[in-house]
This record gives sequence, structure tokens and C-alpha cells, in this order.
Amino acid sequence: MEIKETIGIDVGKLINEVRIHSNQKAKEFENTDKGISTMVQWVLRNTPFSKEEILFAFEHTGLYSEKLAIYLTEKEFHYIMLPGLEVKRSMGITRGKNDKIDAKKIALYAYRKREEITPSRLASKEIKEIRSLLSLREKLVKHRSGYKATLGEYKRCLKRKENPTLFSVHEKMIKELTRQIEKVEGDLDNIIKNDDYLKKLYELITSIKGVGPQTAMFMIAYTDGFTRFENWRKFASYCGTAPFPNSSGISIRGRTKVSNLANKKIKSLLDLCAKSAIQSNQEMKQYYQRRTDEGKSKMSTINIIRNKLLSRIFAVVKRETNYVNTLAYAA
Repeated sequence: MEIKETIGIDVGKLINEVRIHSNQKAKEFENTDKGISTMVQWVLRNTPFSKEEILFAFEHTGLYSEKLAIYLTEKEFHYIMLPGLEVKRSMGITRGKNDKIDAKKIALYAYRKREEITPSRLASKEIKEIRSLLSLREKLVKHRSGYKATLGEYKRCLKRKENPTLFSVHEKMIKELTRQIEKVEGDLDNIIKNDDYLKKLYELITSIKGVGPQTAMFMIAYTDGFTRFENWRKFASYCGTAPFPNSSGISIRGRTKVSNLANKKIKSLLDLCAKSAIQSNQEMKQYYQRRTDEGKSKMSTINIIRNKLLSRIFAVVKRETNYVNTLAYAA
């Protein structure tokens, strides 16, 4: 595939601002099925390049960019959904916000990177459902935690007899949120059970001691069924567990550390997995004890264990066999 033309799109809730890189023609289109279809026809009329030589580039904005990605996938166009931070940094130092300029800079960025870019692929229906349900579950759990914390303060400071409504409303909300969380979890289980490939992935991941159901779901969702990342090291960089050097010349000699640019939800789940593995996995427990006894940092040791778990997850998926605890068979 040789890309000769890039189309920058600043995706909005109602309007998409579009810029053709080669001739700098620009136009606005509604962010609807009809508007997107009209936009594509306008692009094809205003560029000499064929469909196979054109790359559409736009920021990943969740629901607003989903319609555009679906249309381009169905019509077999090349496109790339760029992370928001990547787009922002590519624009350099800017003041204010202008959709026309943003579309122009997206088109320019994609054109400069066109030889390195791998076009995006739309996640399967099941993967998108899992992502949506996981996001919903997270919101419900957060709301329930808020009600639980408030109820705890009421119990500590107030008398139930004098404030019956405060207590009963919070207890009912907690009960209802718990019921809805269980319903979401049931739907997630059904999606996994009804898809042979996802079911196999789930069983492989949870065969590793310390890795639970929620982490397995998130791993499946954010690796697009282990098709999005080539190896565990790239995923470690994505979720913020990969250590990077911090040095320059002869004056800066900082500690090697992980980056704050990460999927923090998965990173926090892996942190819980690592701590669980230290408790339940004899091998990890011995490793943690040995390093801390040597005076090594507890946090760096936990991060190493996070990466060990990640490497095992990718390994069992690649070889399609459950994890085997070899330490259990050691003499």
C-alpha cells in the first residue's frame, strides 16, 4: 500500500471539519451517515488519487468518531484513528482552538508519517460490547463506592432513628447499584461464553495465578482480542509498566522509571494482580522477598512482577495452552 494523499478530519459532535492535504481544500460536513457519505464523495472528486492511495486521519473521540470509522470500514477505505495526545503533541505550541487549523495539522501529520502508519481496524462487535460494558461497570462501581462512603459517615456521626430517610435512601441506592453491576457482569460473562475464541482467551489468561476475571476482560478488550499489539513489551508501554531511561549528556542521570502516559485503569488492575500473585504464587512471593531483602525498591519489584504477568499472558495466548506452574513440579 502506497499512500499519496491524506485527509485530515477534526471530528465534532455535530460537524466534521475536513482538509485535503495536497490542495488544501477544506469543507464542513455533518457528522451523520449522509454527511459522511457526502464527505467521501467530495474527497474523491477533489483529489486525483485513487481510493487505495488515500488515507483518512482523525482523532479517536469515542462515540463521535465511531460512526466515521464504521462507514470507512464498510466502504473499505484506509483510515487511522489517532490518540488525542499524539494529535495534540504533533501540533506543537498552539494558542486557542480552531477546527480548520486542527484538520489541516492532522492531514499534515498523517502525510509526514504515511510510510510508517498502519491503518486502523474496527474492533469486532463483541469487543466493542465488552468495552462499553466494562466502562459502564466502572461508573456503577464508582457511584456505589460514593454511596457506601457517605453511608459510613452517616453511621459514624448520625442516629438512624433521627435520620431514617438518609439511611434508607443510601441503602436502597447501594442495593440497586449492586444489582445493576451484577447484571452487567452477567452480560459480560454471556459475551465471553458465547464466543469460542474469546472464551478460550479468557480461560488462558485466568489460568495464571494472580490474574482475575476483570483483568482478563480488560486485556481482551484493549488488545482487540490480542490482535492490536505485537508483543507484551508494546502493551507494557501502552499501559505504563515499561521502564524508560531518564538521562541526557553528563548532567542528567535520573532513575529509570515508568511513564505517566498510560492506560491507568489497566495499570491499576495489573498492580492488584501483582500484589495478589505475591500472596498466592510461591514463585512470585520468593522473588519479591529476595529482591526486597537485597534492599531493592518494593515498587520497582512490584512493577517487574506486573511485567512478568504480562509476558506470561501474551505467552499463553501465543502458544494456546494454559499456564503451567513449573515450580510445583520442581524437586
